[in-house]
Amino acid sequence: MNAPGSRFASDWLALREAADHAARSAALTKRAGAWLASRQVAESAPLTLVDLGCGRASNSGYLLPRLPGPQRWRLVDHDAELLEVARPRLASGEDSEGKRPDIESHHIDLADPGALPSLLDGAELVCASALFDLCSLAWIDALADACAARQLAALFTLSVDGHWQFIDVNGARQDAEDEWVRGRFIAHQCRDKGLGAALGGAAPDALASTFGAHHYRVERAASPWWLAPGSDAALTLGQALVAGWAEAATEQCPAQAARVEAWQLARQRDLANGRCGVWVGHVDLLLTPPGSEA
Repeated sequence: MNAPGSRFASDWLALREAADHAARSAALTKRAGAWLASRQVAESAPLTLVDLGCGRASNSGYLLPRLPGPQRWRLVDHDAELLEVARPRLASGEDSEGKRPDIESHHIDLADPGALPSLLDGAELVCASALFDLCSLAWIDALADACAARQLAALFTLSVDGHWQFIDVNGARQDAEDEWVRGRFIAHQCRDKGLGAALGGAAPDALASTFGAHHYRVERAASPWWLAPGSDAALTLGQALVAGWAEAATEQCPAQAARVEAWQLARQRDLANGRCGVWVGHVDLLLTPPGSEA
C-alpha cells in the first residue's frame, strides 16, 4: 500500500522501514551478494545496481552494507522530493568493504516502459521493494524482457501476497468482518495505479512465472510482517494499515461506508488496547539468469 503525495509517502515509508528490514529474507540477500561477487571482473570494478521505485532509499540502504563493493547505485523514482531524501541517506552508508557508494538519481515515471532499457544498461542487479503490487502484467513482462536481454539478476522484496489478518496471543483471529473488508481491499488493489491494471497480491506469482519463462532460476522466501499485540509497531504501523485498508474499502464500496467505519474503529481500539496485532504476507524473490549459478 502506497500513498499519494510526497510528504505523506515519505512518512509512510519511514513508518514501515523497520518492519520491512526485519521481515525480508537474509538468505536471499546473501545469495544475491554471492551472485554479484561471482560476476565482478576486478576488485576495483564497481558493481552497478538499480533500485526501481527507490523511495527514501530504504531498500538500497539495507542492501548497501550486505553486498560486495565497490557499488554504483542508480536510484529511480517518479517523486523528486523522495529522491532528494534518498540520495544523501544512501551516500552516508558503506558497502561490505567499508567503501562509500557512487550514486546516480533518475527522476523518471516508470509508467513509460521505454525508460527501462537505459536504466538497466550496464547493470548487474536490479532490485525493488514493495513495488509490484502496483504494476500490470504487461509492465512486468517488459521488465523481464529487458532484464533477460542484459542477463541481469533481480532481487525483488516485500511484494504483498494478498493475505493479511489480525493476530492475538493464540495466533490468527477468524472474523467475518475482517474477511469482508479484506475482499474490498483486494478489489481496490487491482485498480490502475499508474502502471496499468495492478496485480496486487498476484504480483509474486506473476514475477516468478514471467522470469521463469526466460529460464531464470527462481528462489522464493516468505517475508511477512509480524506486528505483535501491544508492540510499538502494532500501535503505529498497525493503526496506519487499518486506516489505509478502511480508506480503500470505502472507495471500493462507498455505499458501505458506515460498515467500514465501524470495522475501522473496532480494530483500532483492539490495537490500542493490545488485544490484537497484525500479520501481513509478503514474498521475496531472487531471480538469476540461466547459466549463472553463484
